[in-house]
Parts: sequence; C-alpha cells; structure tokens
Amino acid sequence: MIQKRWLHMILITIIAVVAFSGCNKSTNDNNETKVPVDIEVAALGQITQSIFYTGDINAEYDVKVFSKIPDRIEAYYVDEGDAVKAGDPIVKIVATTIEQAVHQAEAGLAAATAQKMNIESEYARAKRLFGENAMSKQQYDAVETQYESVNAQVKQATAALATAKSQYRDATVSAPISGIIGKRYFEVGDMAAPSVPVVSVVQMENVKILVDVTEQDMGRLKVGQKANITVRSYPDEIFSGKVVKISPILDPITRMGSVEILLANPEHRLKPGMYAEIEIIVGTIDNKIVIPRFAVTENTSLKSNNGKDQVIKNYYVYVVDDSLHAEQRLLDVYYVNHKSLAVNSGIKIGEKYVVAGQNNLRDGLSVLVAEQEEGNE
Repeated sequence: MIQKRWLHMILITIIAVVAFSGCNKSTNDNNETKVPVDIEVAALGQITQSIFYTGDINAEYDVKVFSKIPDRIEAYYVDEGDAVKAGDPIVKIVATTIEQAVHQAEAGLAAATAQKMNIESEYARAKRLFGENAMSKQQYDAVETQYESVNAQVKQATAALATAKSQYRDATVSAPISGIIGKRYFEVGDMAAPSVPVVSVVQMENVKILVDVTEQDMGRLKVGQKANITVRSYPDEIFSGKVVKISPILDPITRMGSVEILLANPEHRLKPGMYAEIEIIVGTIDNKIVIPRFAVTENTSLKSNNGKDQVIKNYYVYVVDDSLHAEQRLLDVYYVNHKSLAVNSGIKIGEKYVVAGQNNLRDGLSVLVAEQEEGNE
C-alpha cells in the first residue's frame, strides 16, 4: 500500500510538470488546466490516542555483586554472558591471612576445650568436697569462678573460629541470584575493593524501561496500558509491553514522575542499554471521520484571547466534487496524532478528498484523478 502510494505521488508529480509545461506553451488562454491528484473517500474510523517517550532498556533485575574482602583476585570462574545459578562461585579472592586466622582460631578453640576438660574434673571434685564440708566456701568459689571462666573462653574461641571461617568463605564470591553475567569489572590479579562490584548478574527474560513523564501526561496513564516499543536494532519490528508501575510522587524541581514499562524478552533479543522509542496507548476514538495527516495542509495563526495571543493550528483538506473541482475545506479537528486526524466537521462521510497532489491545487481548480487516468490507459 505504501509503495503504491509513493508510485502515485511520483506519477502525479510527473503529470503535473508536463501539464503545466504544456499550459505555458499553449496560446489558448481559455483551456482549463487539470491538476492530477489521488483521492480517497471519507469514512468513519478509529484513531488511537498515544503519548510518546524515549528511554533506555534495562534488565528486569540487575544485581551488583561485591567482594567483602579487599585483596587481589585469584581466579574468575565466569565470564560475561555466562549463565549462573544462585550460589554458584564467581570469584576467588586471595585469603592467605584469613586462612591463617582460621588455623589460629582452631588452635585457640582446641586449647580452650582441653582446659575446659581439665577444669571440669576439678570442679566436680570441688563440688563433692564442698558438699561434704571438706572444702571451704572460699576455695569452692575460686574453683567455680575458674570453671565459668574456662567455659566463657570456649564460647569465645568457638565464635572466633566461626567468624574466621565466615570470612574465609567470603573469599569465594557466589552468585546471589540466577541469571546471566552482564559485566565483569576486574581481571585476575586486580585488587578487589568493597566499593566496586566484581560482576553484575542480570535477569533478562523480561526487560523494563523507565521513563520520566510530564505532569500533564501523568493523569492520562494507568497501570496495564499497552505500550509499543521500537529499537534501532530491529527497525521494522514492534515489541509489545505494558505499564506496570507509576510513581506516586513527582520531582518538585522537574515536575516529572517515573513510569516503568515491562515487556517480555524470552530470546534475549533486547539488550540492556538499547535506546528505545515508546508509544503508550492511552485511549481510542471511535465513530469519527479519520483523515491521514499526509492529506492535510497545515498552517498556524495568532488569535487573541482575553488580551493574550495564542498560536492556533489550522488544518485544511481539498474535497473533490462530482464535477471534478477542488474545494479547500477548513477542518474542525477533534484529535490529532502523528499519523491521523479525527474530524468533527469540515468534511462529510462519502465525500472524496485529495491525498496526493494537493500542493499543486488552489480552490476551484479542476482535477484529474490519477487512478481514473491509469484505468483509461
């Protein structure tokens, strides 16, 4: 359909040049020039109400993974693009000092445990003697205090060993979620830092787009509305998504709020970081005459309203009557989007209007319908 329309427009341009050239050469001023045009019939239709934004595609979940230990990276077990499951090892950090601390803690616990075993037998003997009045209260209290101190030392040594082992386990950084390694920030031998992630893990089965919406458009948006997304990598394809979150607050400086759009991405064709153009469908208009914008001539004018000048945009279309004369009509437009106009009045259902060749027209000129000319040939 688009190719046919372009062919019509090219044909009309050629015919117009020939026609006007012939007119200039003619010596008979009474001959009426017919302007070749292409026409369509006005009919009721449907037009979508949309708002347009741009934004970047992001993974639905993008988790940065950090090392708790600031030391050199001994090994990477994954690379960018690798799939991982929650708990899989990702990075090994050099942990010689921590390993030594584990051995030291184990030795400390062993010593405290041995000391506890010795004091337990002495404490049991002291309790028996004290019960038989064969040991003074002062002596018994001293043994009991020693026994409680040794028990505390065992608990302290156990906690120290648990801490050392936990730190040693931290030397192997694991994936917190299942997904794909999105980026690796270091190489083997680099010094890991707690403030810089070692990798990012992303989940891309769904991707999201965050857009900042103006205060004017915020009232037209609702969760669940459909969104059409296009990206440069696939220019002829439209991806479908929907609005899933609308910010409850607006930035008091910019007067804009955040809106999140989610779309399925089972084949991972959409990549985080891609630039996206988003059309959010906020409504439809039915039972209105719909005119394509390429058929309309637009101009602007200034109109004074309560002492203030307002810019008014006017839309005109050429209507062809039964005698094949063109009449320029001012349209009363109900709604305009980037493709079409919904019209209240200015043209009636069944009337024919010019969709190509209108740039060569003036009010009252005769027209030659291109499709009829092609049929005669």
